[in-house]
Amino acid sequence: MDEWIDYYDSTHTIYASKLHRDLHFQIIARDIIGHISSPDAVVLDYACGEALSASRVAEACGKLYLAEPAPGVRGRLIARFAPNTKIRVRSLDDLRKMDEKSIDLVVMNSVAQYMTPDELDTAFAIIRRLLKPSGRLVLGDILRPEVGMAKDVAALLKFAGTHGFLKDALWGLASTALSDYRQLRTKIGLQRYGEDEMIGKLSAAGFSASRAHTNIGHNPWRMTFVARHAF
Repeated sequence: MDEWIDYYDSTHTIYASKLHRDLHFQIIARDIIGHISSPDAVVLDYACGEALSASRVAEACGKLYLAEPAPGVRGRLIARFAPNTKIRVRSLDDLRKMDEKSIDLVVMNSVAQYMTPDELDTAFAIIRRLLKPSGRLVLGDILRPEVGMAKDVAALLKFAGTHGFLKDALWGLASTALSDYRQLRTKIGLQRYGEDEMIGKLSAAGFSASRAHTNIGHNPWRMTFVARHAF
């Protein structure tokens, strides 16, 4: 995961435009809010990225922890949300020191594909320790083995066409093809999981899980899972 952390901590071209970037985070925030069951809930966004719309999520819960491994991104999060008393920024290492059974909802969205299977197992163990007995893990944007890059491109172009940045998206796809992202994706690859495989992986980590009806974000070809403590 370290090389991906370095990539996202750099000046990258993963978004086609400012509008694309802003809409991306707005939609993720909307979908996270849909999983918050109480206005008093304590929520953790695991490896949250820039989380530009986190203030909207914070409005829907009691406290929001933004956990981010990239130090540059983490510094921007601290500066951006310093005035918001409901938001706290943490490193992933900080999560090991947090009180057990203190979190109602953990969201890990568009993260698992950048982790090795062992790294994901370690993250699941940390998350399980943090979750209250009634808490939930929402694992979003899981790539499926049978779905290739063409579906990702189609989903992006449909999203761009709907929201008015199709030209920028086309330019962005051309840029990405020549970018460090494409080189890293070719070199390291992205982890993909079938539905039964991910449910089994979560079960081995002590969770009871099922696939959600809709994925977090704009890409319907990817999967979201909701997991709870298996008692």
